[in-house]
Amino acid sequence: MNTDKHGLNWVKSRLVALAMCLAALMMTAAAQAQVLYTNGFDKAEVEKVPEEMMVLDGGFAVKEEAANKFLELPGAPLETFGVLFGPTEASGLAVTARVQSTGKGRRFPTFAVGLNGVGGFKLQLSPAKKLVELVKGEEVVASAPFTWESGSWTLLRLQCRKVKDGEFKLEGKAWKQGDAEPKEWQISRAETTESPAGRSSVWGMPFAGTPIRYDDLIVTRAH
Repeated sequence: MNTDKHGLNWVKSRLVALAMCLAALMMTAAAQAQVLYTNGFDKAEVEKVPEEMMVLDGGFAVKEEAANKFLELPGAPLETFGVLFGPTEASGLAVTARVQSTGKGRRFPTFAVGLNGVGGFKLQLSPAKKLVELVKGEEVVASAPFTWESGSWTLLRLQCRKVKDGEFKLEGKAWKQGDAEPKEWQISRAETTESPAGRSSVWGMPFAGTPIRYDDLIVTRAH
């Protein structure tokens, strides 16, 4: 009995330590840039979507598992769905999100974070191709190798910053939760045309027929 109690207390202490570590990492990232929007869904109502978010399509809803809340996209139907959030701006923003899903056989989900609304840029993880991609509209304009692990939480970050008059730079990176954040951007692309103002976003294509989960959405000033 005492052994079981000791084991339970050890597990609880490890969970608390992990939560504190994650919070510290989030605070460190926030300290490096001005936070304009953040949502970890801790205070969100289950089975609903926070009022400040705009669902473009899909059955998004806040779910809870193991005392953690997140936004979930169902595994069906097999279409492209998205949610908009945060301030409406043309450039100078960075969006970050944690995303989790699973593959099924040879089928894999595809998911993304985006800037500049529906027609803006997206940083898209395509596990079937083992790539992280920069997408403009429906066109892939840049890519880098990335091996995704089914069931893991993956962090995606995309930013757009003005380099000088008439020149903008899109930069993106992805990494598995628990791994060190890459120091360098995996994708970098110069643009000479500023995108129309729009909100940040998350997107999902549940091609595996399994849910896609989103957590810790953050919009900051690009740096």
